Amino acid sequence: MWHKVARLILTYRLPILVVLALITIGLGSQLNKLKLSYGYANLLPPEDPANLEFLEFKELFDDDGMVMVIGADDARLYELENFQKWYNLGQDIKEVSVARPEIMEGTALDVRYPLVDSVFSVLRSFNLKKDTTLKKFNFELLAQQAPQSQEELDSLMAVVKSLPFYKDILWKDDAYSTLLMAFVNTEIFNSPDRAGAVDEIVGMINAFTADTGIKTYVSGLPFIRDQMTAKVKSELKLFIFLSALITAILLFLFFRDIVLVTVCLLVVAVGVVWSLGIITLFNYELSILMALIPSLMIIIGITNCVYLINKYHVEYKKHGNQVLALQRVVIKIGSATFLTNFTTAMGFGTFVFTYSDILKEFGVIASVNIIVMFALSILVIITVYSYLKPPSLKQVKHLNRRWTYKSVEVLVNIVSHYRKVVYVAFVAILVLGFVGVSMMTSTGNVVDDLPDDDRVITDLKFFEKQYNGVLPFEIIIKSDSAGKMTKLSNIKRLDKLQKKLATYPELSRSISIADASKFARQAFYNGSKERYALIKSNEQTLIGPYFSSQYNTGNQEHSFIDSTFRKTRVSANVADIGTVQMRALVKRVEAEIDSIFPPSKYTTSLTGTAVAFTKGSAYMVSNLAMSLIIAILFVALLMAVLFRSVQMVLISLIPNLVPLLFTAAIMGYFNIPIKPSTVLVFSIAFGISVDDTIHYLAKFRQELKANGWKIKEAVISAVRETGVSMMYTSIILFFGFAVFIASEFEGTQALGILVSVTLLVAMFSNLVLLPTLLLTIDNRFTKKIMHEPLFVIFDEEDDIDVEELQIRKGPH
Repeated sequence: MWHKVARLILTYRLPILVVLALITIGLGSQLNKLKLSYGYANLLPPEDPANLEFLEFKELFDDDGMVMVIGADDARLYELENFQKWYNLGQDIKEVSVARPEIMEGTALDVRYPLVDSVFSVLRSFNLKKDTTLKKFNFELLAQQAPQSQEELDSLMAVVKSLPFYKDILWKDDAYSTLLMAFVNTEIFNSPDRAGAVDEIVGMINAFTADTGIKTYVSGLPFIRDQMTAKVKSELKLFIFLSALITAILLFLFFRDIVLVTVCLLVVAVGVVWSLGIITLFNYELSILMALIPSLMIIIGITNCVYLINKYHVEYKKHGNQVLALQRVVIKIGSATFLTNFTTAMGFGTFVFTYSDILKEFGVIASVNIIVMFALSILVIITVYSYLKPPSLKQVKHLNRRWTYKSVEVLVNIVSHYRKVVYVAFVAILVLGFVGVSMMTSTGNVVDDLPDDDRVITDLKFFEKQYNGVLPFEIIIKSDSAGKMTKLSNIKRLDKLQKKLATYPELSRSISIADASKFARQAFYNGSKERYALIKSNEQTLIGPYFSSQYNTGNQEHSFIDSTFRKTRVSANVADIGTVQMRALVKRVEAEIDSIFPPSKYTTSLTGTAVAFTKGSAYMVSNLAMSLIIAILFVALLMAVLFRSVQMVLISLIPNLVPLLFTAAIMGYFNIPIKPSTVLVFSIAFGISVDDTIHYLAKFRQELKANGWKIKEAVISAVRETGVSMMYTSIILFFGFAVFIASEFEGTQALGILVSVTLLVAMFSNLVLLPTLLLTIDNRFTKKIMHEPLFVIFDEEDDIDVEELQIRKGPH
């Protein structure tokens, strides 16, 4: 097969280059359609009860926590001029709009839609007033405009402070802290049209701070998600630039050949365009994971180039025939290179077995692009080099460079004479590894991948200190019959539950229809602060007629009970305390709920963004662990097919499992927790490190036959033949993944560091432990398992007749 591939590439080199150029131009033209991910990444399986409860909650109460919160804690805020600016800030935020293209009467127009549905603050809140004529309560806005005098402001603030309904929500006792909430339209926010709108709001907030000198804080899901998206967009360009720069520098240091560097960069440049174009063809969005794809393609593409060009130089140096050298590159390492790329692709492809859409999409795109990069590497390298002059003595000099020769000979010496030392060293690594693994911890936060000095984190800490957090934490309570949840007995149960929740330092002040009941009682008694309490049984006939058909805070979207009065909610916020503490908190709160609302009579559930994230993270970690197991089983199956031997399956897997154990130990010793971003390391590293095993075993099999089935000679020859390429590619991979350290996301930084270390350990494992294991096995056993090669071996005499293979010089 590879004979034919070589013949086709060299015979039709010009048409191949033309076709590749046209496809590249075509895919490049699609890059303007590349979409950033603006929506919330759901980590839960679609049919999981937690996901269904979250969806039911959003459907029932039309609330998904899309609130942007602006806070301040300064006495100067309550000076007239500053407060007027604070009030006007809310109005300016409410007027922020985005343009959405629409067709109206056959004409394309940009129609502007408001990003913010409503704004809520101390003077934009509502007071409840009793209408004795119509026997109902009316919601009245506290202020129709900004106060015009200090006396008016003081009077309005006195009214606000007389409304306990808003205590610890909009104002706090003995503090100057206050909040301004902007309720963001989810549909507009999740569309690409809103690009820049949140930045516009942040600009207004910063302008307020600059104008008044009052420090402001901003948080909430819209702000957090917008900042994450902006960072993903900027890091995409950064990673592509750094990956290309570092690999170019390394290639030049290794080969000292500017032409070679240029050809390799051409390969990866085409690969990056194809990878981004393929993302658009699949109609996927650019998420934090998908942004890693171009850099991965650069790293994997460069390693392919190193193997192919290094083999080309080795072959040309042997006989000085350019055509024969290019042909042998395809024949001798074409199948091995394809298998290495295939196993890497399958390593990423195992992500499709997870429940996470973001991981599935990443797995599909990564695996498809890795196979595409293999094809591009072999096509571009062979065709371009067929047009270039044969390599000069200077260009192949790197094969005899002293440091590479000495490094390989050191490895040969260790394998040949220090097998016991190798085994003792790796046993020690195993022991220390298992100790480190026992120290591993698991956690995860909604925003823990950002550095501590990032505004998202620093401002979030303000809200956690002042209001115990901004992440939605919701309790849904369902009775067994309609109308039941508004009965006084259940109102008292809700109040009792809220008093219990108030003792939890992780939770903000909660709100429910029990608070609405207290607010209504206060309004009935003409706003008397002392009357803010639950309606008593003997007051129901007096106050009952004043209630509207629905409990709400003046906005239908924030209702707290459904139309049948059978389902209600208790709404709070929670600090970003991490998945471990969150799970413990959920258990404790569930126990409190069950003690007040017996499961035999009520159905209850905990949901909200914070709870959904915690459960989703647990799914993601377990799914990634499962994908790693699937990847290992796949490689084991592949080795079983190749060698038809359980022993060889173990021999080929051990050098790749040791680095994973080593990395897990590092995580344990250095307190790097297991979370979605770090678990990803193992699948990526395993998929790539297996490449070295396949390259080595492919060469070992060839050398075994060439050396008359003498194991030691074959092992040593294979180390010498593949050692240089493995070192080159491992160093490139090490520094290639190290570029992710430049990320602002700590998870991406950890991924870069850990994958780099894992692949470096994998190189030594494959060049020291694997040959040592092969030398240990019985000679007859080796002959048996190696006699039927999958990697077809060709003696030089068996190559294609070079006279038959003439590269056409004329136009095609």
